Amino acid sequence: MSPDARRDELGAHVSVAGGVQNAPGRAVEIGAANLQLFTKQPNRWAEPKIDDETAAAFSEARAEHGIAVAGAHDSYLINLSSPDRRLWRMSQRCFQGELQRCAALGLDFLVTHPGNATDGDIEEGLTRNARGVTESLEAVEGPTRVLLELTAGAGTTVGASFENLRSIIDQIPASRRDRVGICFDTCHGFSAGYDLVDDYDGVWEAFDAVLGLDLLGLIHMNDSKHPFDSRKDRHEGIGQGTLGEEPFRRLMLDPRLRHVPKILETPKGGDGADADVRNLTLLRSFRSDAADSRPAQERSR
Repeated sequence: MSPDARRDELGAHVSVAGGVQNAPGRAVEIGAANLQLFTKQPNRWAEPKIDDETAAAFSEARAEHGIAVAGAHDSYLINLSSPDRRLWRMSQRCFQGELQRCAALGLDFLVTHPGNATDGDIEEGLTRNARGVTESLEAVEGPTRVLLELTAGAGTTVGASFENLRSIIDQIPASRRDRVGICFDTCHGFSAGYDLVDDYDGVWEAFDAVLGLDLLGLIHMNDSKHPFDSRKDRHEGIGQGTLGEEPFRRLMLDPRLRHVPKILETPKGGDGADADVRNLTLLRSFRSDAADSRPAQERSR
């Protein structure tokens, strides 16, 4: 992997086995300068602390390996849209713990799923989510930006439309809103009814109209195992699912999105990091193939 390849905006979700300080090295091994990780076991409520030694080790490893963008994904158990008061408070405390660990590590972003309004009241669910994010931001200062992730829209899930995400942001006080942005997941978006295959430009025009491209802090680059508007969330390798290669080619060539970090969450199967390398190589090939196809005079400029 050439050093220049690591200078682009691509990365992947990497393992923290053996300690979070090992994540930057794993990103470099797959040829990435951007990474996403978990700061805790995502299926447990236990709230570990990041001690000074661990934070320093992570910071040193990040600097050593030249990691440009590093962030986390929050726990799968968190549901800030829950109507159950006990579960909501547990979720808020867990989310606040996530934000505290991110701040200790100096992470750039924390991706969060908006949650599930199990009582069917989506509007109230959006309000509850905004309250949970606000309380956490007020309790934890730091560099980390909360990124609300577009969801696939199964059942009573909130956050499956640009309007849902806009509603959450609008209900967060203006004094905290600069620490909130959006994560667009390609699999989720396609499953939620945003047709990246047949209406790529229309999707981004709608995003800009409702949210504004300045709020786009991250793109999760995932193909989908399920068809368009299925409301199902199952990721697939790039070009191996129902989106196919073309939307990812367009994402890689879209000048509006060139600066936006793009993180893989594609299945690794039994291949581990090799699967990430294959997907990253394919994504980069879309850009290099386009460059090679330009007239020689233009390429020399």
